[in-house]
Amino acid sequence: MSQFHIHKTFYQAVLPMRSKAPWFMSILAGACLAQALAAAGTTAPPAGVSITQIVDKHIAARGGVKAWHAVQTLSVSGKLDAGPGDSVERSITMARQGAGATGKRAQRAAAVDAAKPTATRQVQLPFRLEMKRPRMSRMEIDFAGKTAVQVYDGRSGWKLRPYLNRDDVEPFTAEEAKSEEAKADLEPPLVDYATKGSQIALEGQEQVEGHNAYKLKLTLKNGDVQHIWIDAHSFLDVKVEGLPRRMDGKMRSVWIYQRDFRSVQGVMVPYLYESANEGSPQTHKMVVESVAVNPTLDDARFAKPRVLVAATPPAARPAPPAPAKKP
Repeated sequence: MSQFHIHKTFYQAVLPMRSKAPWFMSILAGACLAQALAAAGTTAPPAGVSITQIVDKHIAARGGVKAWHAVQTLSVSGKLDAGPGDSVERSITMARQGAGATGKRAQRAAAVDAAKPTATRQVQLPFRLEMKRPRMSRMEIDFAGKTAVQVYDGRSGWKLRPYLNRDDVEPFTAEEAKSEEAKADLEPPLVDYATKGSQIALEGQEQVEGHNAYKLKLTLKNGDVQHIWIDAHSFLDVKVEGLPRRMDGKMRSVWIYQRDFRSVQGVMVPYLYESANEGSPQTHKMVVESVAVNPTLDDARFAKPRVLVAATPPAARPAPPAPAKKP
């Protein structure tokens, strides 16, 4: 599956929830991983190793070009981290209070919840991702009794964010639309990379979680750059560069670790994604629970979503008192 698409969707879905306001569609633990990232050093690759050899072995490890070309639709479901409990409680409060919710009311209600032991724990939310050629996608995330939806029909994209009490359909921003246009299709980005107008350079070799990995620089047709680390033994893409994220007023690098690869109808798919942000010891995971290759997906699934109604219905009016009985 296109990890570029997975990563983009993940960060749009999750990381914003952890920002100043609870908006929500952005993956070993904390300090040790951050130290490992800081200690990573690039060395020259072994003599005689070529980009062609690395890419060919990588594509074969992922199932091969023929197997990926046979994949026309893909559906993935599981759970993803959505930030610490205090920020999630604040978002839940706003979502449940309906259109009349305010930031101050949500903060006051969340202050009590933040004192609970669960406030510091990561909260996991169910998600469902559907993809269909060419470049159509639909992401759903369940939150506080409501479902956030983000769809792309191959040309345009829309999103519904009911957790912010926004029941109207919003178009993608220019940045989101540009990112969707540039992303790979269902297959990993190195499959047919030359046909797609991308270029690859071998920048060296680095340690990724204790194993040697080849660091490749992938330059897309539109000029965007993404680094991919290919394990020197398994030739799986065990680490990729995610979309940069603004933290403390600066754009910070993001890395996503891909683990637990499993074969699904001949293609290898990671079942665990874990992200690390530059300058932060905290990581976030997306755990895949189910993958279906070539399920039936109607094009209507990728059309502009309909407006959602508020999950919390208005309070029922009290029934009028019954007329007094005559003696």
